[in-house]
Amino acid sequence: MAAEEWNAIALSVWVAVTAVAVSLPFGIGLGWLLARKQFLGKAVLETCVNLPLVLPPVVTGYLLLVTFGRRGVVGHFLEDWVGIRLVFDWKGAALAAAVVSFPLMVRTIRIAFASVNPKLENAARTLGARPIDAFISVTLPLAVRGIIAGSVLGFARSLGEFGATVMIAGNIEGETRTIPLYIYSQLESPGGFDRSTGIILVSIALAAAALAIGEWLERRSGHLYL
Repeated sequence: MAAEEWNAIALSVWVAVTAVAVSLPFGIGLGWLLARKQFLGKAVLETCVNLPLVLPPVVTGYLLLVTFGRRGVVGHFLEDWVGIRLVFDWKGAALAAAVVSFPLMVRTIRIAFASVNPKLENAARTLGARPIDAFISVTLPLAVRGIIAGSVLGFARSLGEFGATVMIAGNIEGETRTIPLYIYSQLESPGGFDRSTGIILVSIALAAAALAIGEWLERRSGHLYL
């Protein structure tokens, strides 16, 4: 495999890891909120969270570009005041991956929190634990399988992200060209089909490895907390 292919693989893994690491705290908080609380506007919030799951990825990328572009409200603030540029940068690819994979992560984590018996949390509260203590010592460990599963799904989905990424990050070799973008670029050139075989096999292996590691971590967490 050529150096360009290894660069695309390394960038894809880095983008996927960054996307999961940034979105996981929000996924845990939102998953718990949707699983345990009833409030005005919950249906609207659920719809907004799940929209990237059903919207065409290019539409999601367009909305990200409008919001986080150099002329967007958020993008303008980040670049001028914080010095962070997202458009045509790997950080924009990580943002696109995080947004597109976020619904899968939240749905899985939400199911995990909903399966935890509230009586166990109440028992901890009667023993003097504060709400945050009960959450950390009881709820979180019991929901850890779902959190791991959500993280693995988010990672795997981030590896395959294409439409939103190309809208906000572009297809720049060595900068934003992830595995899907590399394959797309090769298939547009003569002989690209044969040259893409290696990286396609690597992408399949990465996705399978992520799922296998997720299964192993779930079984390990089961031994620790059940």
